[in-house]
Amino acid sequence: MELTAVLTPAEEGGYVALNPETGTTTQGETVEEAIANLTEATALYLSEFPLPASGHPLVTMFSVSVHA
Repeated sequence: MELTAVLTPAEEGGYVALNPETGTTTQGETVEEAIANLTEATALYLSEFPLPASGHPLVTMFSVSVHA
């Protein structure tokens, strides 16, 4: 099963990792550690709350102009 991982820098260092399909969130000191922790947390979540099979997630970016 392919799922989405969204990583953002944490204020205290390292990264916060989020899986939007399940809402699981974790962190790690490195990208690799954050993804490994997210994989483990998501697997535990899915063992209790299985998701129905669906297509591959689509992740994109967009820009916002902020005018003062």
